[in-house]
Amino acid sequence: MEKEISQAVIRRMPRYYRYLGELLDDGVERISSNDLSARMRVTASQIRQDLNNFGGFGQQGYGYNVKYLYDEIGNILGINQRHNMIVVGAGNLGQALANYVNFEKRGFVIIGLFDVNPNLKKSSVRGIKVRMMNELESFVKEQRVDIAALTMPKEHAKRIANILVDLGIHAIWNFAHLDLELPEHVVVENVHLSESLMQLSYNIANQKKLTDKK
Repeated sequence: MEKEISQAVIRRMPRYYRYLGELLDDGVERISSNDLSARMRVTASQIRQDLNNFGGFGQQGYGYNVKYLYDEIGNILGINQRHNMIVVGAGNLGQALANYVNFEKRGFVIIGLFDVNPNLKKSSVRGIKVRMMNELESFVKEQRVDIAALTMPKEHAKRIANILVDLGIHAIWNFAHLDLELPEHVVVENVHLSESLMQLSYNIANQKKLTDKK
């Protein structure tokens, strides 16, 4: 039986990947857990514990080989694979996702955009044609779609998500303002932008209180 990795560890892995990528760009070949800790503001002990979940990767007295660790974390995250993605909802947010070219560098390739607005029927974003919702079923049956991003009003999201699951899509990246409840075999990542903004608001207010006390 494989060891279950906590979600807290999984959430930190993309950060490690990003920082290691920056180290590679700077020409750094190896780094200690202490130096990586200083950059990431995560304790060296936490870094070692996190990486030990996947085998460790470090050598005592040497630290981590940056390129090797970067590649290994990429493998853990599945970035070495191609993931075909569609975006359902081609409004401002959906078009912004389609325009973000760095997704493709990470293996996430947007192959389709869908919307109900007939005014978008003949448009495209970065060469990706906007299709109408009545084309969704045939498109998914003809193409290999691994992930569907939902960027639509919440009142439609649950119905569309269930349609996508019935069509065989097993991963949903949900930007609608509700938490989707789908069958256990479907992987769902709920992204609530307003909650992130409220956390930022709290931190701004808290920082102001600390500043005022000084």
